This record gives sequence, C-alpha cells and structure tokens, in this order.
Amino acid sequence: MGKELAIATYGLTKRFDRQVAVNEVDLRVNSGEVYGLIGPNGAGKTTLIRMLATAEEPTKGEIYVNGDRLKGDESNPHLKQRLGYLPDDFPLYDDLTVWDYLDYFARLYGLKPSHRRRRLYEVLELVQLENKRNGLIATLSRGMKQRLSLARTIVHEPILLLLDEPVSGLDPIARMQFREIIKILQEAGMTILISSHVLSDLAELCTSIGIMELGFLVESTSLSELYRRLSCQQIEIATLGDIDTLQRQLTKNSLVEGWEIVAETKRLRVKFNGGELESAQLLRSLIEAGISLTEFHCIREDLETIFLKLGHKQAS
Repeated sequence: MGKELAIATYGLTKRFDRQVAVNEVDLRVNSGEVYGLIGPNGAGKTTLIRMLATAEEPTKGEIYVNGDRLKGDESNPHLKQRLGYLPDDFPLYDDLTVWDYLDYFARLYGLKPSHRRRRLYEVLELVQLENKRNGLIATLSRGMKQRLSLARTIVHEPILLLLDEPVSGLDPIARMQFREIIKILQEAGMTILISSHVLSDLAELCTSIGIMELGFLVESTSLSELYRRLSCQQIEIATLGDIDTLQRQLTKNSLVEGWEIVAETKRLRVKFNGGELESAQLLRSLIEAGISLTEFHCIREDLETIFLKLGHKQAS
C-alpha cells in the first residue's frame, strides 16, 4: 500500500435497503491534494464522504488512509484522530461563546491544557475570528459560523480534511474567505476532499476532480487532464484585413469545426478540434497565407460546461 496515497478505497459500496447509494467506488487521492467531488443531488457524494469519515459503515469494500486500513470499530482510534470532517448540517450551539465552543471540542479531542489554549488562538487567527472569541455564536453571520465550523474541524490538527458542501448558501465574499483558508491549509500539507455545487470555486481550488453519477465514480483525474481531454478548444482570431479571406483560409484546416463572428467586429470565435501543437500549426498557416492577425488566443471551457457536457454523455 503506497504511503503517497492519502485515500485509497477498494470496491467501496453502500446499500440502503434496495437502493445502492455508492457502487464499487475505487477512489485514489494523493497526499497533499485538494480533491473536488462533484455530481448531482443523489449521486452518492455525501454517503461516500460519510464512509471516509467513519460516520457510515460500508456495506462492503475497504478504505485506507495514508496506507492504514480504516475501520468503523474501535480498533484504530489514532487513525480517526487524523481525520477532520465537516458535514453540511453540523449544529452550532448559539448560547456558547466562540471560545467555549472551540474549547469544548478541543477537550473532546484530548488536547492538553497548555497546547489547547495555543491551538485555539492559532485556529481563530486562521479563520479570522480572533476578535469574536468572546462573542456568542448566535451573533455571528452565516459566513462566520461556517468558518467557526471549519475551525472546530481542524482544531486537533488532522492530516485529512473531509468537507461536504462547505460553501453552501454563502455569499461570494464569504466563499472567497473560505477558499483562502482552504489554500492555506493545503500549503500547510493537509490533504482535502471537498464536495460542492459551486464548480467555479472547485476549479480555483482543486488539483483533481471526481465526478459521481448514480453512486458510481464515473470520472477521477487531475483537473489539468480533465481540461485537456474534455474541454472544447476555442480560438479567438482577429484580423486587420478582410474577414472573408480569413474564413476561406480556415476552411482549409480539417481540425476547424466551425466558427461564429463576434458581433460587428473582424473577430472570429473558432471551434477547433486540436491541441497546442495543432493550434501553433494553424497560426503559422494563417501568417504564411498573408493574413494580418491582431489576435490569436485559445479559450478553455470552464468546469461547469465540461460537467454538463459529461452528464449529457452519460445520459445519452
């Protein structure tokens, strides 16, 4: 079992009565990655995360964390201590202060008094709630409450963080603040698995992506490889000269699938079925044909477009 894998699952399956929520999932997450889990509601994301957090017992299959077998029983408490799990519905206690709430969980995790105080100041600084430490949780905004929940999740210094829809319902500024904290945690060496419907956030954060459909992990790859393989290449080309000449030249390239003229400009948005090398060859051929180009740049489809396209392929 390779130690470089933070998470490895083998045939991980969960049935509820007759419904299969997670179906034979073989998940691999490298140490130090931010791995994004996406898929429609009911795809099995929450159930998968709950099994990784030992909050749900698998029907069958095995889970390894940093090479060690993770079991739901009491046989590996030290391994469970290394997990941090933030479910999408964890309760906060409104009548406690921020400090007392964090201190309560730090005690549950067995942090010694001298270390506990120092660690509480550390996590409060990280989630930018130092000035709220004596305030009641009831007075916090939704974004602050979510950052406090994250502080509670990392107070015991886990090596693996499991986040289920952590930015759900947050406004753009609160989401940005949360994203920045995740980046700091990754830089500190933590491995993070995060599910979200906000795909633009995942595209900014993640090194790898897993896509779930009806309990199956239908795609699991690095974000760069997903873009390379599934992102439709588009090239914006603008000319000083006659746009008809540019269009005639484009028809000679078999990798050009079509184009649209950007309204009232001498600019085309070209759908191109090639990679970087072929793009360079297209550029060279246009210049050699004497076309005066003022723009030639590639546009990559975003993660949301790729996901919708992939979902359509699954359904068809």
